[in-house]
Amino acid sequence: MSLIQISGLKKQFQGTEVIKGLDFSLDKGKCIALLGPNGAGKTTTLRMLSGLMNPTEGKITFTEAKKGEDIRDLIGYLPQFPVFYDWMTGLEFLSYVGRLAGLPAKEAKDRSLELLKLVGILDAKNRKTAKYSGGMKQRLGIAQALIHRPKLIMLDEPVSALDPIGRREVLDLLEGLKKETTILFSTHILSDAEEVCDEILFLHNGGIVESGTMTELRERHQQAKIDLFFRGKAVQYASFLENHELTQSVMLEGSRVSIFVKDIALARRAFLQVIAEQNWPLEKFEVSSMTLEDVFMKVVGK
Repeated sequence: MSLIQISGLKKQFQGTEVIKGLDFSLDKGKCIALLGPNGAGKTTTLRMLSGLMNPTEGKITFTEAKKGEDIRDLIGYLPQFPVFYDWMTGLEFLSYVGRLAGLPAKEAKDRSLELLKLVGILDAKNRKTAKYSGGMKQRLGIAQALIHRPKLIMLDEPVSALDPIGRREVLDLLEGLKKETTILFSTHILSDAEEVCDEILFLHNGGIVESGTMTELRERHQQAKIDLFFRGKAVQYASFLENHELTQSVMLEGSRVSIFVKDIALARRAFLQVIAEQNWPLEKFEVSSMTLEDVFMKVVGK
């Protein structure tokens, strides 16, 4: 069942249209990723959905909202760079946020303890937030977004500024939170979305260019792919293979060349023959399925 419906959503800044008419819906109990490069309009979209910014045009409808109800009561929001009062402990901060959300003092404290346990930092409840690691602060930020039991939580780039350990902590937390509420989070790290999300929204140049589950996206865009990993830069090998008769397209990333081909069996034999004849410094030859990054690059490249 749909939780929120967005139709014709637009936003202009000083006469420039940065969001160009978004139409999509979010279903209850799902984790949805809003994917796109920096500058695609992800933060602007989240700020409009959260009520922090008014759209220039368009409509945002919560199916469970009563007429005239402030939709911000239904939403929990974590900005990309959350700010805490360093002199407060984690428990004090959450209790304070709970009181701001209208909870009685005892309920705010009980709910804070419940959430600190849920996000995995109950042992640090009496520690000053200034002493929290990056991953702990993101966990605390997610807890404050949940304090008033929202129907939807929105997280703006929740792992982009974290080290690998903190990033893993937050991704594991998101995986568990899917059982508690609907999640919409923005990111430019496609592998994170592929790992934890049920559905994907591709945002590019202010518009949704593709959407669906990973299965649906792969079915629509699947191509046979061969990944070649070379010792050192691979630009010269990519240029050569790009002109091969079996090649449809090529993606280059450092020492890796990804080649989308017409016939995987013929291409495997032909490429291995070229590599042997040219004595290229190949370290790994891999036939693989398309990743979310592959799908995104294909869609954006249209």
